[in-house]
Amino acid sequence: MSRLNNVHPGEVLLHEFLNPLEITAYRLAKGICVQQTRIEQIVDGKRSITPDSAIRLGRYFGVTPQFWPNLQQMYDFEQEESRADRKAEYENIKVCEALAPYS
Repeated sequence: MSRLNNVHPGEVLLHEFLNPLEITAYRLAKGICVQQTRIEQIVDGKRSITPDSAIRLGRYFGVTPQFWPNLQQMYDFEQEESRADRKAEYENIKVCEALAPYS
C-alpha cells in the first residue's frame, strides 16, 4: 500500500484557504499584521507554522488555532520518520524490558 505525500501546512494554507477565497499573500499578511515574506515562506514550505502564526491564522480564518500546529506537527513527524539516516536507528530501538510483558 503506497503512502500519501507528506503535505506541508503551507500547501494546505494555499490550496484550502488562499486560492479558494482568492486571498493573496499580501492581503493575508496585512490582515494578520505580519510581513508578506512570512506568508510566502510558509506557502513555499520554507517556514514552519509557529504558535504566533497559528493564532493569527486561526483568528483570521475562523478555525481553532490548534488546527495549524496540528498540521505542522504531523508534517514534522512524517519528515523525521522518513529520514533515511535515522530510519534504521529508530527501527533498532527495543521496548523497555520492564514494559515488554505489556507490549
